[in-house]
Amino acid sequence: MPSSRIPAPESASEATNTEPGSRRLELVRGLGAWASGAIVVGTMIGTGIFLKPAEMAREGRSVSIVFAAWIVGGTLSLFGALSFAELGAAIPEAGAEYAYLRRGFGPAWGFLFGWTHSIVGRPSSLASIAAGLMRFMSFLIPAVAAPIFTLHIAVPGLTGWIKPYDFVFTRAQPLAVGWLILMTGINYLGVKLGGAVQVFLTAIKITSVAIVMGVALFARPDSAPHAADPFWPSAFNGATLGAFLATLAAALWAYDGWEDLNLVGSEVQNPQKNFPRALVGGVSLVALIYLLFSAACLKVLPFETVATSSHIASDVVQHVAGASAAAWITVAMVISALGSMNSSVLSGARPTYAMARDGIFFKIADGVHPKYRTPGRALIWQCVLTSLMALTGTFEELTNLFIFAAWIFYGLAVVALFRLRRTEPDLPRPYRCWGYPWVPGIFVAASLALTVNIWLDRPGRSSIGLLLMLAGLPFYMYWSKKAQPE
Repeated sequence: MPSSRIPAPESASEATNTEPGSRRLELVRGLGAWASGAIVVGTMIGTGIFLKPAEMAREGRSVSIVFAAWIVGGTLSLFGALSFAELGAAIPEAGAEYAYLRRGFGPAWGFLFGWTHSIVGRPSSLASIAAGLMRFMSFLIPAVAAPIFTLHIAVPGLTGWIKPYDFVFTRAQPLAVGWLILMTGINYLGVKLGGAVQVFLTAIKITSVAIVMGVALFARPDSAPHAADPFWPSAFNGATLGAFLATLAAALWAYDGWEDLNLVGSEVQNPQKNFPRALVGGVSLVALIYLLFSAACLKVLPFETVATSSHIASDVVQHVAGASAAAWITVAMVISALGSMNSSVLSGARPTYAMARDGIFFKIADGVHPKYRTPGRALIWQCVLTSLMALTGTFEELTNLFIFAAWIFYGLAVVALFRLRRTEPDLPRPYRCWGYPWVPGIFVAASLALTVNIWLDRPGRSSIGLLLMLAGLPFYMYWSKKAQPE
């Protein structure tokens, strides 16, 4: 007797709905091996590598700390990718941490991630990418950075009332919103289109990074002498550790994006093979590129110049090859930022969609477009919140808010890996994390240390982010009670 269950092959896009005889549209597995790898590499190589070296030099104040942060950040990202590869291959569902935490700890934990991701994490991440894109464009068109007005705001800190933030509104911010709307529109039209665009943009960004490295590494030494770069810290104490952790936080923003493939787990073809290959291979490649890029910048420019640069890659090329070459490489950097924005838009709306589908988020974000088979409403929700975020902060402020929020849940997801090993030992695991339990254990400990340090270093914006996270609990109690049968 044939089964009455609706078949669900890899290309299937329909599933049984709650009402008899009806069907619910679902997402399709339209991301192959190349698109999966491009999401990992393309999200990681975006604005961070072109902007964070200067912040790292300012925070670290020595060459050794900068390179230590790149190495440790790459190692932690690789450890995270190894852990997430096991989770993604075993639980290839939309939403990544949302699915892992629900299964590992219960629905409330999954909701807390999804809420934080939808309200704080992904909007601040995308807004910071848009802010970085505008910084690149300001190198080409300086008028883009012209201020409109400045708003002085006092926020509560650990030691009383302080005024750490001056919100400067420039022409760049509404332009950033325009780019966000455009990339949302592209991903609204289909995951295959978004994946194809990602492969194209990733190829351009890798080429642009290779050009900058080639120009710098093979340039003739500068004939003008300058003071020796500070290689070691002036002292090894608590301040040195704080400087390293601040530099590491900046490096981890540049590395961030390795986990985005997991967010579109239900749309990855052959996830048992493509998850480990894309995650581990992508992170390893990007770590090598970042080390070479940083070495190339310091070969051409003095350490202090790197620390004060607003457009480090453009300044390197301009120093070696002139203003015209710098303009062209900046155009490539704009395209690179668009690639990172595209993959972040593509993956970011999936947890929001998954929660709305499950009845524990605003219903306006639920639904799959009947023609394009994308979470159209969740994409629009994400675009609106991101646009508002893009109007409220600078690149550095937004990246620090994102890192604080994101790494809390990166660590919790890997804790769920430990728990699932114990509670579901028979769960099919086509890939098992290499180095278990030490590799995921080190990652969890580092996640805790990083988030605590960011909160102590930047208590104002971090506390706001924490309050926004906890604000989701009353909504969860309301939605979960509403979903219970009478």
